[in-house]
Amino acid sequence: MSMRRTCVYTMEKNKDNTVNVLYRSNNFLVVNKPYDLVINSNNPELKTTLQKEVQAIFPELVNPELRHEFHFVHRLDYATSGVICLALNKYAAKAATNAFEKRKAKKYYLALVHGHINKRHVIISEPIGDDVREKNGNHKMCTGGSAFCERPRNSYTALLVLERGTRNGKPATKVLLCPKTGRRHQLRVHCSHIGHTIIGDYTYSERQDTEPHRTFLHSYRLILQNQVENLDVIAPDPFESSEPVNQWVPTNSLQVLNDSAFTAIDKLTLNLC
Repeated sequence: MSMRRTCVYTMEKNKDNTVNVLYRSNNFLVVNKPYDLVINSNNPELKTTLQKEVQAIFPELVNPELRHEFHFVHRLDYATSGVICLALNKYAAKAATNAFEKRKAKKYYLALVHGHINKRHVIISEPIGDDVREKNGNHKMCTGGSAFCERPRNSYTALLVLERGTRNGKPATKVLLCPKTGRRHQLRVHCSHIGHTIIGDYTYSERQDTEPHRTFLHSYRLILQNQVENLDVIAPDPFESSEPVNQWVPTNSLQVLNDSAFTAIDKLTLNLC
């Protein structure tokens, strides 16, 4: 099977928080997932999921033999928006799954976090495990040093500071994040661990951060190298200061979000296991 590389850089904003198609081929469908939306669910009473939204847009792509009708090759949290990839046939699904398992996929996220991060970059290498106090609730995770942390596993995240400023009048920092591992809630846990919880993260702010309209975490770019079709897809930055709802006012720019930012953060991840 021939392999080609697809690069998609769309400037279309997802202002109405609905599913936007970023890329479609015979092998993959890549969409911009809205925030506060689950991928799929075994609960038949839950009517609003990404699965149902994609089903409505592309009924011809539904595979009735699959439990959730589509091959979702990776996941995003309910609160997280941005790039998510669906495979449209079993060959593409296998190739994409293998790429993730062999760490040939690169995922980059944007976030606004509380406080000013004084360093230009941070490597976070704290193990992440299950919080035994909330196994039946939000499936909250915790870092290995916690007395309530069960089965912690090695976890690595690179953080690059883009801008410092204020959000709703309080100190905040805009960052580019690149997880080297794929633990549940990894970016949220790691940001909380270094004392800069993601703005709007109700769970990891100990249920205190209720004012923001959303959790400020966005899957910005996915590079998926695989044996069927190489993908490089970007979902536009939803946290720009030009959007009044964000209440974000940058006062100090350290790194423009361009190729040099990705080069810089890739260098940070080179020696991470």
